[in-house]
Amino acid sequence: MITMAYGTNGLADHRLDDALALLADHGYGGVALTLDHMHLDPLAPDLAARTTAVRGMLERHGLRVVVETGARYVLDPRRKHEPTLLSDEGRERRVALLRTAVEIAADLGSPAVHLWSGILPVGTSRATGRSRLRAGLEELIPVAEAAGVVLAFEPEPGMLVERVDDVLDLRRELGDPDALRLTVDVGHLTCVEDAPGPDVVRRVGDLIAHVQVDDMVRGVHEHLELGTGDVDLPGVLTALHEAAFDGLAAVELPRHSHAAARLVASSAEAIRASAYQADIPLRPRR
Repeated sequence: MITMAYGTNGLADHRLDDALALLADHGYGGVALTLDHMHLDPLAPDLAARTTAVRGMLERHGLRVVVETGARYVLDPRRKHEPTLLSDEGRERRVALLRTAVEIAADLGSPAVHLWSGILPVGTSRATGRSRLRAGLEELIPVAEAAGVVLAFEPEPGMLVERVDDVLDLRRELGDPDALRLTVDVGHLTCVEDAPGPDVVRRVGDLIAHVQVDDMVRGVHEHLELGTGDVDLPGVLTALHEAAFDGLAAVELPRHSHAAARLVASSAEAIRASAYQADIPLRPRR
């Protein structure tokens, strides 16, 4: 059953406990927690104690959680998203961050850690980029397996891995490991995929571990408020329900923190309306 959730990268102006209380008040059943300085900093001291405190917040508010790792400047204050698994230098720092994310996920009871490839560096061949990516994942997959956590890989427009088929190719190259699955951003389906979003979900539904929800228009990678783009949200929710998806569908509006209080409310209404139109249930808060 689908759990309605919201991403903390769209709540950057809220203290974490205030953000979680806001989500609970509006009936969300989960949260996509981005590891970043404002909520749960993966690089600051006393991580174990802070993670325990966050788990207490989640339990108090009755929220499920998935750990996300897309913070813009958590590793480098001057270069957005760098270093990545593709970078010419510093790839080991991204691997270390993802290892930490897996540990945090296990401690929080999160079934998945979200990640992406990054942008291919200028002057680096696609073959070299793929080789670097495989090497990083070959190191991380056993870590995830040992922790009982899934790596939920997101195809991201403009990155080396930008379409669902790119993730499927990567999985095949790595031997189709169970611990490497998909994050599907429903806006990205509209932005870059050839087939309609619901059809893509039906094709890969058994591999989807995490879902991000936003609106978008064809060919433009801009996360929009629900109902303002071309995403067929009722159709996507129907396809997820048919695939027996049992994870979080988390609103992904990372540039809208200034309007979070309004958007938490309006997004919940839009998801409920789409679920009602699709005649499918949403999982209640635990």
